[in-house]
Formats: sequence, C-alpha cells, structure tokens
Amino acid sequence: MHQRATVFNKTSQPTTLSLAVTTSESVRQRQKIAQLEEKLQLLESGQATKQREINYYMSKGRAIRRIVTLYDTIKDLINENNRRCDDDRDNEVTPEHDRLQIEYIAINNTLPWFHQKIADMEHDDSMHILKKLRQGADNPPIDHKDKCLQGFVNDACGWMLCPTKLDWNDPMARAGIRDHLEGYIMTEMSWPAFLYQGYTANTNNLEEGPFKSRLLVQAFKAIFTSPSSTKEVSSDGDSANIIENNRCTKKDTSGKKHVNNLVALGGW
Repeated sequence: MHQRATVFNKTSQPTTLSLAVTTSESVRQRQKIAQLEEKLQLLESGQATKQREINYYMSKGRAIRRIVTLYDTIKDLINENNRRCDDDRDNEVTPEHDRLQIEYIAINNTLPWFHQKIADMEHDDSMHILKKLRQGADNPPIDHKDKCLQGFVNDACGWMLCPTKLDWNDPMARAGIRDHLEGYIMTEMSWPAFLYQGYTANTNNLEEGPFKSRLLVQAFKAIFTSPSSTKEVSSDGDSANIIENNRCTKKDTSGKKHVNNLVALGGW
C-alpha cells in the first residue's frame, strides 16, 4: 500500500506526496506469483492430507469382511450396541442380536480407536468414516496380476457379473454363486447385469435393452472413435444410440472441406 504525506507549497495549497519505494513491475509480478504458488501448495497439501485420510480408512475397512463379519453392515453393529446400552430391559435378545454384538466387539478389537472416535465425532463426520470403511470392506482393490481376487470373489466385479435373474445384494445369492450351488451355476444363458442400461434388466424379457450400459458404450467409443470420446458418456444410457451418434459426428457442420479434398487426394 502506498503511504502518502500532506505538505504545503508556497501558495499554502496542500500537496500529497507518495512515500512508496519504487519497485519495478517485474519484481511485483514475481512476488505475486510466489504468493499464489504458496497458496496453491497449501491447497494441494490439504487435498493430499484428505486423500491420505480416505486411503487410511479404506485400507482399515478391508479387514472387516475377513475378521469381523462377512455380510452385516457396520451400522447394524453400532445399532445393536446402542440397543444394549438402553435402560429398557424388556428388549428381546436373540441369537441374531448376540451375533451382531460379538461382531461389534470384534471390530473394536481389530480397530481399537473405532468406538471412541465414532462416539466423539459429529454425526456427519462419523458417517463419512463409516462410508469409507464400508467402501474398503465391500470394494477391495483389484490386483490385475492375480485373477484369484477378481470375478465373483470381488464384490464390485461380482455385482456387475451377477445374472439379472439374481440379486447380488442377497447374501444367499452371493454365497450360492461363489460355491457353485444348484440354481446359482453360471451358464451361457446367464445374462450379466453389466450388459444393461442402469445395470438392471427386465427379467420377463432379457432381450429388451441389452448392450446399452455405460460401460459398454464407453468401451465402444474407446475402440471405434477415441479414448477421449468416452467422457461424453455422462451416465447410463447416454449415447446409447451409437449408430445415430456416429452418423451425426460425420456430418460437416463447420463448412470446411474434408482433409482428402484439401490435399486433392483423389488426383493422386
């Protein structure tokens, strides 16, 4: 900021003089750039810290399906513990309730910080942690070099490979598919969910609307147009009419001639 002083000339008229030390334009610009870079570093460090926190909770969540519970949600375990903390002694205790409580104790033995941290946090913050733990539990990373952790073994892959006539969210269906039980065996007539728009199908007519899922449309565009064109598929069903979309892209809307006309390709 420029500082100014007021003096009086010979005519007793006040004159304002600047007390600023002259600094060149290039120096001022360099100082501004340095300040902006410092702010950017602070923002990036904050994002990096947040990402490390997310990765931490997701990595801890991966142990839940192996050590604590195979199917129950973390919220179910918390709800059961809260129910037991109530003063109402008329609450009925069933083997199912006992199992959930044992699992709650197991998760606290696995993650010693879990109980106190969730209790001390605000509701939104605790829900954020539970969400990341659940994501880590239900969606373990896929090792592209190890097929043993792919397919129906992985919940994310299994959900998309699951036949449309079955519900992957049903624990019995998941166990039946993985154990190859009768009624859950995959055949050439098992239409997987990833073929359909929205990953859901009309079970009464499986030939209605196949091959329109976002995943397949993106794969088509990546192969036959360009990888960057996959970004045009914003949600399931968008750009499903591939033939029509490609026909539109071939139209010359700019008024310019095609490259082969510009270089007189036909005259070669």
